[in-house]
Amino acid sequence: MATDYYELLGVGRNATDDELRRAYRRLARALHPDANGGDVAAEARFKEVTAAYETLRDPERRRRYDLFGPDAERGGGAAPGDIFGAGGLGDIFGAFFGGSPFGSGRPAGPRRGEDLEITLDLAFEEAVFGVQREITLRSALSCSTCGGSGAEPGTLPSACPDCGGAGQQRRVRQSILGQVVTTTPCPRCQGIGQIVTSPCRECHGDGRRVEEHPVRVEVPGGVDDGTTLRIPGAGNAPHRGGVPGDCYVHLRVVPDQRFGRAGTDLTVDLHVAFTQAALGATVELETLDGVEQITVQPGTQSGKVLRLRGKGVPHLRGRGRGDLHVRIVVDTPTGLPREQEVLLRELAAMRQESVTNGEGGLFSRIRSSFG
Repeated sequence: MATDYYELLGVGRNATDDELRRAYRRLARALHPDANGGDVAAEARFKEVTAAYETLRDPERRRRYDLFGPDAERGGGAAPGDIFGAGGLGDIFGAFFGGSPFGSGRPAGPRRGEDLEITLDLAFEEAVFGVQREITLRSALSCSTCGGSGAEPGTLPSACPDCGGAGQQRRVRQSILGQVVTTTPCPRCQGIGQIVTSPCRECHGDGRRVEEHPVRVEVPGGVDDGTTLRIPGAGNAPHRGGVPGDCYVHLRVVPDQRFGRAGTDLTVDLHVAFTQAALGATVELETLDGVEQITVQPGTQSGKVLRLRGKGVPHLRGRGRGDLHVRIVVDTPTGLPREQEVLLRELAAMRQESVTNGEGGLFSRIRSSFG
């Protein structure tokens, strides 16, 4: 199976359902067995394309694939009709007899490299709008001298004499169920099927070297703290050839002091004077998109929430953005000068509102200084 479903279908990672459908139909018409006269390779490719499309067309399966890669599909539990679970009957036999009577199910030859995991810190705005980052990874890369074979240039690996190049050793034993055949990786060649008699002087026969190298991380807009991105093929190269593993990037977003976030919606407090709240005003608000003019209606109470549509976080999968919810906070003035306090007391009297007499306050102290 291809290591990347998106590459298999020839679409980008942000492909829409329509783009996926068109890509699949185009490939299916070209690879369908009826159109290729029984070509075995075309039929196998057709099955791979179908499996990729079935995964990506389902939102939940696609989400798991984007986060965890092909392992999410392989580890998703039992297939329909498989009463033995994801491991199948072979794992049942393996639990009791050390192997499957039908073989290990693991093909001989080069293996897949190990996956890597890193943590990447993002500013709040970078998580909202997306960013391109170049990071430095220290990982095992295919040896450039021997091309990953592990053999000195000018020489070639030879077939393992213990397994005959199969990479596996078979054993036959008797059990209560009769004759049981178990298959295990060859210990001499470690399941590769080949041995190196003239090791490469640079990698000493391993086929890879540990080096630091730059990797570009494409962070899409709308990610959140705890989101994990997968970079296909950016993991360790396998021992002596094969498919590199993936790199999983765990995102850690620094909280913002002004904005809160709930999914794709943002929240922010807008402080206004009590006179502005009472009489109405137009107030400037600094958003992530720039300055917005906010209209405060006369009589607005503290705690009222205004909504700015489309000023929130972009949807990670799909189009559009969430909303920005603006909570009005009416500030009560403190330390009033005498003239302002007098005016407020006159207003309170006109509205027949009970207030304190101001003893101990600024107005009282000013008045007592003339007494």
